[in-house]
Order: sequence, then C-alpha cells, then structure tokens
Amino acid sequence: MNLHEYQAKKLFEDFGINVPPGRPAMTIKDAIRVANELGVDQWVVKAQVHAGGRGKAGGVKIVKDLEKLESTVKGLLGTQLITKQSAPTGQPVNCVLITSVSKIKSELYLGIVVDRASRKVAIMASTEGGMDIEEVAATQPEKIISVVIEPVLALQAHQCRRIGFMLGLDDKQRKQLTSLLQSLYRLFLEKDLSLVEINPLIINGEDDLEALDAKISIDDNALFRQPHLEEWRDPSQEDEKESIAKRFDLNYVTLDGNIACMVNGAGLAMATMDIIKLHGGEPANFLDVGGGATAERVAEAFKLIVSDGNVEAILVNIFGGIVRCDLIAEGIIQAVKEVGVKVPVVVRLEGTKVDEGKKTLAESGLTIITADDLTDAAEKAVAAAKGAE
Repeated sequence: MNLHEYQAKKLFEDFGINVPPGRPAMTIKDAIRVANELGVDQWVVKAQVHAGGRGKAGGVKIVKDLEKLESTVKGLLGTQLITKQSAPTGQPVNCVLITSVSKIKSELYLGIVVDRASRKVAIMASTEGGMDIEEVAATQPEKIISVVIEPVLALQAHQCRRIGFMLGLDDKQRKQLTSLLQSLYRLFLEKDLSLVEINPLIINGEDDLEALDAKISIDDNALFRQPHLEEWRDPSQEDEKESIAKRFDLNYVTLDGNIACMVNGAGLAMATMDIIKLHGGEPANFLDVGGGATAERVAEAFKLIVSDGNVEAILVNIFGGIVRCDLIAEGIIQAVKEVGVKVPVVVRLEGTKVDEGKKTLAESGLTIITADDLTDAAEKAVAAAKGAE
C-alpha cells in the first residue's frame, strides 16, 4: 500500500525527521487558508498522486502570490495527472500539498528498501538526487551507494558515517544524516514498510539536511498490524479491478491486451502470459486464483475478467493439485453461466481427475474450447481473439 506525500511526511515528523512546513488541501478554499497559515510569501503546490515524475508532468509548481496559487490549485484538483510512472490515463488529483519554499544548495537521494538478493534491508544513497534519479540508476549505477544492514546488528553508526562521507557531507551534516538514517530505519521496521524514499534530500539554505519529498510503501501482508495506516489507503489511486481482487484474495494486475488469463499459481500465470505473447497474442491481465481454486473464487475471477471491455477471449489454465480438475470444471461451468460470459473461453486442465474434468466441460452444453496442453491452449486463445476482432 502506498501513501501520499503528505501522509509520509506526517510519519517523518512523528519520527523527528526534518521536513518543510506544509499541509494538504482538498479544495481551493483550504489551499488559500493553509497558504495564509504558513506565513510565507511563496509556496510550492504539489499534486498528491501515487506516481513518481510529478515535477516533469506539471504536478509540482512554485507560486508567488495567492492569485496564482488559486489558479494553480484549480488547474490541478479534479484532473488526471499523467506521468511516466502513472497509469496510461493518469492518476486523479483529489488533494494538493501546500508547503513553504526551501532554498536548495544541493540535492541528494536517500532510500531504504528490502533487498531481495541479500534478503536484508538495504540503504541506497546518491549525490545525484532529483527528478532524474531513475536515469542515473539506469545509466550511471556506480553513482548509487548501497549499504546492507545486518538484521542482528541493526543499523550501525559507522555505516551512517560511511554514507555521509560518500555523499560529501561536512561534519555537521554527517551527524544529521546519522540521526536521520536511524530514525528512518526505526520507521521502516516499526511501520512494516517495504520502501521509504527521500528524493530529493536537500542541503538547505542553513546547510541542514531536509526531506523535500517523501515516498512510503507499506507491506500489504503486515497491514493487520498497522490498522491506523490502512485507514490512510486512497482507493481512488488504485485500479478498481485490482482493489476488488484483493477483497477475494485474488492476485490481479490489469494489462493492455485482449486475452484474459485465469491461472492458479504465480509462476504458471507468468508462463501463460509468456506463451500467449509467443503465439502473437497480448495478455489482458495477470490473474492468479491461488492453489485452492474454489467455484466461488473462479466466479469472482470471471466477473473481474468480463468487466474489462478489451477482453476478446479468455484462457483458463489450471493445474489440479490441491483441488481436483472435475471440481474445477464444475466451478468454471457455474461461473460462465452465472456471469454470462459472451467471449470465447479456452480451458486447459491438467492434474488430478483431468479426464473427468474435460468430460464435464464437454457435456456442459456451453461453447467452451478445451485444450490438451499449454501450447494448444495459447494457439486456440489467440485464434479466438483474432476471430472476435
């Protein structure tokens, strides 16, 4: 689960991390009130969306009078902000953050992530902070510092000092960085985060470190321990179908193709998408119904699939291990009837009682296309989708 910048900065403040004064606003009236309360003569207006690259997309602007602030906020609220990291249609701007303007002497990058290669938490830092950090990571990876934290020892002061020296900080700033990193690491652990990022971390006009931006992602699997943070979830920033899928324990990701996939197992789902591409098709989604593919879960999966107007064929690829193929076949038939599927459905079953499952599908009276193996299924699904075009 992602947080908005203003929410992340609230956590930063709770953990003693220096951020510019600012508050969120959902209306123009609120924005003007916040601007007046800040007691400064120029402000930064920042669109609050769950996507990076806001600055280049026009979602971050400095304004120098209240009239300009009003027009800027009016131009952002209620719009869809399209960035390099947003959905193709953009992310809705329902809130803006109004902050004071900080003097920037230099921009740094700082982040804490779960490093899956080492299976430990790692700190990443760079002297090349700012809007082009993704390009730096792609073209000049040597400029990204990475320090792995041993979980038994936790974050050590000497690691913080090492990062400070690598970033070219002076003595005062290295002490500030040590305090900041220790607070950030404590925040990471206590709030069950999977990512915390400050880009940019600036050296301001007083030569102090200041978190100009804040990005936080929380581990969904730990949200039961963080109910107060789950209340901060913004469903408007999430794909509607993906949100529905979560309620039924379905792993679903929307894609741009026209062949929907329903598979049990993440690895098998990836292989199914790959083989559709291999045979000239385009997957419309990633959908893993899990090992226990019950009739109810299959029905909910079909509802998700048919809600996508781009879908012109459905490929069901199920390995009957935990659940027998004959029961899966009955669930597919029940779901097709309940949902009223109008597009071709190709089904490939394998595993326990596969022959009984295929027989059940054949005798259903529905126009369900059965396949003998994954290649056969992909070829039939691609052909069915092309026939529907």
